[in-house]
Amino acid sequence: MLEKIVIANRGEIALRILRACHELGIKTVAVHSTVDRDLKHVRLADETVCIGGPPSVESYLNIPALISAAEVTDAVAIHPGYGFLSENADFAERVEESGFVFIGPRPETIRLMGDKVSAIKAMKAAGVPCVPGSDGPLTEDAGRNLKLARDIGYPVIIKAAGGGGGRGMRVVHSEASLLGAIALTRMEAGAAFGNDVVYMEKFLDHPRHVEFQVLADTHGNAVHLGERDCSMQRRHQKVIEEAPAPGITADQRQRMGAVCTDACRNIGYRGAGTFEFLYQDGEFYFIEMNTRVQVEHPVTEMITGVDIVREQILIAAGEPLSFQQQDIGFRGHAVECRINAEDAVTFMPSPGTITQFHSPGGPGIRIDTHIYDGYRVPPNYDSMVCKLVAHGNTRARAFARMRQALSEIVIEGIKTNIPLHLELINDTAFQAGGTNIHYLEKKLGI
Repeated sequence: MLEKIVIANRGEIALRILRACHELGIKTVAVHSTVDRDLKHVRLADETVCIGGPPSVESYLNIPALISAAEVTDAVAIHPGYGFLSENADFAERVEESGFVFIGPRPETIRLMGDKVSAIKAMKAAGVPCVPGSDGPLTEDAGRNLKLARDIGYPVIIKAAGGGGGRGMRVVHSEASLLGAIALTRMEAGAAFGNDVVYMEKFLDHPRHVEFQVLADTHGNAVHLGERDCSMQRRHQKVIEEAPAPGITADQRQRMGAVCTDACRNIGYRGAGTFEFLYQDGEFYFIEMNTRVQVEHPVTEMITGVDIVREQILIAAGEPLSFQQQDIGFRGHAVECRINAEDAVTFMPSPGTITQFHSPGGPGIRIDTHIYDGYRVPPNYDSMVCKLVAHGNTRARAFARMRQALSEIVIEGIKTNIPLHLELINDTAFQAGGTNIHYLEKKLGI
C-alpha cells in the first residue's frame, strides 16, 4: 500500500481524495497556495505544505514545488485530482522520474490521449467509432482543406489538437468562412495550448454528450461502470450530469462498454478514465478520452456502489481490480448539479465570504463540498463550490429528491447558480430526457 500521498489539488476533489486515503489508512499531505490555507482538507490532512502564491502558475501548476513537497514529507505518491496538472504528461513523467508514484495513467498514455489527433487515430485503430473528419492535422494547403470540408459536408467544426474543456473549437457553416476559421483557430490554439495543430470534424447538429467510465489495472483487467449523460452544457462546460443516460439500452451499454474496455487493453491504459462520445440518431462518435477522475464521478458511484477514487489509489499501488465486469450492477438513477459561486443570470463569478451554509439531507442525497460557514471563496480558481447529488430507484424519484435538496440548501454571502438548477430540474424537456448539448444555450438565448 502507498503509505503517504500528496494531494496535488484543492477544493472538493482534494477533500474527496483525503477521505479515500484515510479510509485506506494512508497518510496525506495537503499542498496549498497562500490563499488556500483554510481549506477543509488542509485542516484535516496529516501534513501540509504551502507551495506558492494565489496564481495557479505559482502553486498548483508549479511542478518543482509539488515535487519538493513530496520530497520533504517523504511521501511516496502524488494524486493530481482533476484540472490543473492531472492530464499533463510532463508532470506525470517528472513525478515518476523523481521516484514517486503518479496516481493516474502512464505519461505516454496521457500524451497519446491529450493530443486529439493522435487520440482519434488510436481509437480508430482500436475499433472505437469516431466522428467523420480529416483523419489527421489540417495542413496549410487551402485547396485540400476546402475539399476535405466538401467531402465531410457542412457544417464542420475546427478543433485544436491540444484543446480541451470546450476551448479551441470553431463551427463553420459555409465554405466562404472556412479558411479564415482555420487560421483563427490555429492562432488561438498556439497561444492557448502551445500547439497550433488543428483538425476538422463533421459538426453534429443535435447530439447528446454521453460518456463511459472505465477502470483498468496493471494486470490487463479493464471494466466499465456504465455511462453518464452530460448534455446539459453552457459553452461546452457541463452544468448537470446524470447516470445512466436516458434512452440508452442495455444492449448499447454492453456493446459500447466492451468497445471502451477493449480500447483500454489495446493502449495499455492504467487507472480511471472516461471515453467521451457524441450520441446522435442511435450512433456513438468518440470525441476524446479524459485520463483522470471526472468531476461527475459521483453519479456513477451512486448507481454502481464502486468508489472510483479508492480504486484509483489501489490500482496505483499495483493491486488488481477486485471485481470483474459481471460483478458490476446498476441500481436506480443519479443526477448531479454543479453549484458555482456565480450569478445565475449573468454567470459572473461571485467570490466572497460564505456567511451561512446549510447542507441538505434525506434519503439518496450526497453533497461533495469543501465550504463551511466563514469560508472565503477566492477569485483565483474555478467557481464550483459544491456538487449536489441525488439518487433514487427511478429517474423521476432522483429528480424529485434533487428538487427538494435544491430548495433546502442554503449558501449565503455569495451568489450561486442554484436558481438556474431549480429551473432546469423543473424544465419539462429535461424531465422527459434526451435534451442535446445545445439545449441549455438555446434556452438561455446565448
